[in-house]
Amino acid sequence: MSELARYLYAITRNVEPSRLAGAIGLGGGSLEMVSHRGLAAVVSDVSLDEYGEDALRQNLERLEWLETVARAHDAVIREVAAVGPVAPLRLATICLDDDGVRHRLDEWHFALEQVLDRVEGREEWSVKLFTPQVHREPERADVGAGAGLGGAEYLRRKKAATQAREVVEEEASRIAHEVHAALAVESVASRQLPAQDPRLTGHAGTMLLNSAYLVEADEVPRFASRVQAMVEQHPSIEISCTGPWPPYSFAMLEQR
Repeated sequence: MSELARYLYAITRNVEPSRLAGAIGLGGGSLEMVSHRGLAAVVSDVSLDEYGEDALRQNLERLEWLETVARAHDAVIREVAAVGPVAPLRLATICLDDDGVRHRLDEWHFALEQVLDRVEGREEWSVKLFTPQVHREPERADVGAGAGLGGAEYLRRKKAATQAREVVEEEASRIAHEVHAALAVESVASRQLPAQDPRLTGHAGTMLLNSAYLVEADEVPRFASRVQAMVEQHPSIEISCTGPWPPYSFAMLEQR
């Protein structure tokens, strides 16, 4: 029989274990809580044949395995976030037993308390801004003197088109800054994240803003109203607001 270890998903506090009854972890395992010094680690059993150091090193190189584990990991964090404050842990955080889990809670205790204080009673919302896809006419080899335009006129028009695009891009950047500033005022904390690859977003336009906002739960309607006001004020820009999400942007513990 394979030796088992404890897989850690997240840390919470003041949550009754019964609130997670029926939730499942990796491989269909039951979720449990290991409590220590007022904190609780949400864990499940995993096999060291799959999650031991050597096996894990190989599995993390397998994209299909990694995607399956990441989805299950995130699903548990969402379950915890729905019932209490949550500090998500890094993927594949493993302890050999419950004593090891308690040692981690001791080691991270001060930082965990700070993280949970920051996110308790608050929700993370994501706002993204996109410009419409710009269709540019491909340059043709016959454009120029042979197409009825002198070389100087062709260069002048090309320069004018470039300048026009720059004006549009500058205005779009200004709008992104304005939207972020307006929403930051309505939130407890905010973070601007790197723009995402269009292959991940499924959006053909340029991502101007990818931001996360930590909002008091009872202030979410006001935050949503401000987002809607930005949508109406800037019809040329697509503004997407989604949430609530687990507070990954504000509660991830920096683990050594």
